[in-house]
Amino acid sequence: MTRFDITRTNIAVERLLESTENPRHRWMLQAYNRHRYLEMAGRWKEIFAPEMTVDHPVYHFNVFGICTVLDGAEAVQAVYDEWSRTAQCIFYAEDEKLAVGDNMIVSTATIYQQTPGALLAEAGAPVDPEAHYLVGNVEHMIWPYDDEGRLIGEDVWEIDESKRQVIPLESREVLTVEMSARLLEPLIKPLPARPF
Repeated sequence: MTRFDITRTNIAVERLLESTENPRHRWMLQAYNRHRYLEMAGRWKEIFAPEMTVDHPVYHFNVFGICTVLDGAEAVQAVYDEWSRTAQCIFYAEDEKLAVGDNMIVSTATIYQQTPGALLAEAGAPVDPEAHYLVGNVEHMIWPYDDEGRLIGEDVWEIDESKRQVIPLESREVLTVEMSARLLEPLIKPLPARPF
């Protein structure tokens, strides 16, 4: 499946970085870029470095018919851990549009998340529980940041449930977390010193 290439998931972020001159905005975009690559590589613990994320992040999700709040690092980390164990941390973004301000990054994209069929079947989807799928939907995201440029949380919502897609993957198309980590390793850059 040549359409999906995990090394191109953050292409919109990297393009915006090329044209962004404001030092604060550049630093936030670099942190956003690093966060997403770390997540997809299964290296989620590094996201919680004190220079990247506040001590008590709060995530709001309204996707796939589930509306939930993850209140605090322990709740957020439990989801990242689950996604890494099930390889749901592997996702692709298509047609992403981004904007950055002094205290937030906003994104709209079609997001495709790799998901085991067994989990979809448990939720009532008519799928093969032995297979893997990409679950795609159009999402809006707002990532608020504090005055030190640290992530405060994520607000993610699916804007049109009728556009959701469930795409079966052939076994050769399924990425393991280890494969994803190898592919993304050259793209995971350390953050520079904070310029503000």
